Amino acid sequence: MNRERALRFVLLIGVVSFFADCTYEGSRSITGQYLATLGAGAAVVAFVSGLGELLGYGLRLVSGRLSESTGKFWPITLFGYAIQMASVPLLAFAGTWPLAALLIVLERIGKATRNPPRDVMLSHAAHEMGYGWGFGVHEALDQFGALFGPLVVSAVLAAKAQYRMAFLTLAIPAILTLHEGFTRHPPHRSIIWFRTLVMEPTINRPGSVRE
Repeated sequence: MNRERALRFVLLIGVVSFFADCTYEGSRSITGQYLATLGAGAAVVAFVSGLGELLGYGLRLVSGRLSESTGKFWPITLFGYAIQMASVPLLAFAGTWPLAALLIVLERIGKATRNPPRDVMLSHAAHEMGYGWGFGVHEALDQFGALFGPLVVSAVLAAKAQYRMAFLTLAIPAILTLHEGFTRHPPHRSIIWFRTLVMEPTINRPGSVRE
């Protein structure tokens, strides 16, 4: 794999991360208030937030181990993105706080599922082009999305003053996330690329994953 292909892959992951961060960071900027409008008290909001973070980090041990043992890095990544991106727009249709709480926790589970395998692929692509440059490009796009999402939500709330409309608006970057992930670099192509780059026994790379 040459530097040009590595850069293309890092840019792909960066664009996916931009739209994904726009979606879930926009959502997370108002989930507490949204739960309150559905009748949840402060204790419930705190518990849901804490449970989401616990699962969002703890389950990375599971998805990381699963992706390494199966070699299905990209399919597991896409599965996590699908869960996460579906959970956010569905909040617009949550009529009760328990349902909204479930979707908020599912969003965190989706992130826990996709982060470890995605970061493994990113690290090996960054090895080809320079770790600082690779992770810098990805992180810049990631953080721009994290900035843009809450700004979009604030604009929608300023214009419509409706939480449901804000969540529905976030369906746009959610769909773009899945479009970029599924169509720009289909799973079967990714597996071939990743096996060639990472699992090829004739290539000796520090920290490479072996079957």
